[in-house]
Amino acid sequence: MTAWRLQQQPDSFTLSDLGGEQVLSFDREGRLLTWYDRGRYDRGRYDRGTTYKRALNSRLLARRREGEVRLRWDVPAGEVPLVFGRMLEQVRDAARDIRSPLVEKVLEWTPEKLLAERDRFAAAYAPVSILPPDQYFAVVVQATRGCSWNKCTFCTFYRDRAFTVPPPVAFAAHLNAVKDLLGEAASLRKSIFVADGNALMLANQKLLPLLEMARQVFPGRDLHGFLDVNTGVRKSVLDWQELHAAGVRRVYLGLETGHDPLLAWLNKPGSADRAVELVSDLKAAGLSVGPIFMTGVGGQKYAAQHVQDTLKLLERLPLGQGDIVYLSPFVEHGPYAGRAKQDGVLPLPPPEVMEQERIFRQALKTTHPQAKVARYDILEFLY
Repeated sequence: MTAWRLQQQPDSFTLSDLGGEQVLSFDREGRLLTWYDRGRYDRGRYDRGTTYKRALNSRLLARRREGEVRLRWDVPAGEVPLVFGRMLEQVRDAARDIRSPLVEKVLEWTPEKLLAERDRFAAAYAPVSILPPDQYFAVVVQATRGCSWNKCTFCTFYRDRAFTVPPPVAFAAHLNAVKDLLGEAASLRKSIFVADGNALMLANQKLLPLLEMARQVFPGRDLHGFLDVNTGVRKSVLDWQELHAAGVRRVYLGLETGHDPLLAWLNKPGSADRAVELVSDLKAAGLSVGPIFMTGVGGQKYAAQHVQDTLKLLERLPLGQGDIVYLSPFVEHGPYAGRAKQDGVLPLPPPEVMEQERIFRQALKTTHPQAKVARYDILEFLY
């Protein structure tokens, strides 16, 4: 029998065998969060193992290293119950060694019950399409559905739904459904993310009551959200100060590039000048910002000007402590592919995409040393 240990954190707990071959983490409801499975033993050694991450709707993301190659994939729907079943076998083994109500809680989560979380998630949420990486463990509240622009050629996150603003009574029902879905696991989620795309564009007279409702249901949490540069009501510094007083702390901006012709080619409204104005207003109101830039976007045709003008824009932005600059490797999908083929825009080779990231990071170290810089890999997203 394998020897196991139980480690308790305030908002989660972990089961691990003493050999380090199995490490499983769970929320306070006993639902799987992550599972590291060291894997099979072959020719005197273990393989490098697989890490599974479970979303609230029981989607499973897996990743593993093979040599220098990092593999990641969505576990096919037909295989998910098998993975959950194998996970439960490990917990049953741990239960022989550890007597704890927490372990007993996990044993209640059969594969069938975990899969049924899909229906509970669908009752609480429209699809949660994307979040900034530092908000993956936020409480997501959908004050809007969809994206107010929804025409960028590179983005398909919200193409399945029209932009709508649910009335307050529907938003209240949504908040209660989210609270019921999370249960005790809400304590693991230390912030509130106001979704969907561009939710913060709502006029304050509509937005502020929704924010207050969210903080009443999930108290003690700061608020965050997406905003684009050019749609919705243009807020004054006083408007942003009002939102700061209501608990908003960081605004995430998909700036993508500092090269205006590339923005136009991507069918994204805005400009470098407008980005500077907006970030300046947000900072003047006491808010932190999370500008997002893509590396590799625009392929070989736009590469030189993308780098040159993005560096100019980064230098102009008034960034400092509390701000996060995200660099997101471009993933080609949606209408972008057709437009690129039509206009002869060839993709940038991966080493050159990495070089763009290196250049931007190095520049930010010099111009804005207090701001954080992080990669934003959309293929790693899970909620």
